[in-house]
Amino acid sequence: MAMTWVWTGMVALSLLFGAWTGNLAALGGAAFEGARAAVELCVSMAGVMCLWTGVMEVMRQSGMTEKLAQAFRPLLRRLLPRAARDAETLAALSANLSANLLGLGNASTPLGIRAARAMARGCEGVASDELCLLVVLNSASIQLLPTTVAGVRAALGSKAPFDILPAVWLASALSVAAGLGAAKLLARVWRD
Repeated sequence: MAMTWVWTGMVALSLLFGAWTGNLAALGGAAFEGARAAVELCVSMAGVMCLWTGVMEVMRQSGMTEKLAQAFRPLLRRLLPRAARDAETLAALSANLSANLLGLGNASTPLGIRAARAMARGCEGVASDELCLLVVLNSASIQLLPTTVAGVRAALGSKAPFDILPAVWLASALSVAAGLGAAKLLARVWRD
């Protein structure tokens, strides 16, 4: 609801300022140009998303995603010991982490929601430390292949959309480390 007011206010201010400065025609032209560019970007991104969804499906059918998920299970058992006791929750967590690692945020979201729902059982409306840690891991996920960002870069004409890999690896590793550290610190502070 708040965003409705923010967007309505921005449009109203733009119209008022355009009328005041005598640039209503330019404002209208910019609005239509922005809408055209948004549609072009959406169509380009749809192609990229179809490609990577297909790659993810091939990986799933070949068993690669399950093997990747199994590789993460020991780490998840250490980070989220209570959640790891339930095989279904652990499978959703592993698959979520795998999808995030491959930069497929759209594919990881339903898995993260499934894991969060399972972890929230018995919490009585208060998020547990492990549930908060899941949110941190999802928000600051390490990405080996930032497919969505690369797709946007390719759609906007980048000749080498994956040349950002070293920066993405460093930034995502640092964000996960900072998020884990903050979550563990805050869990101790609130327990005391």
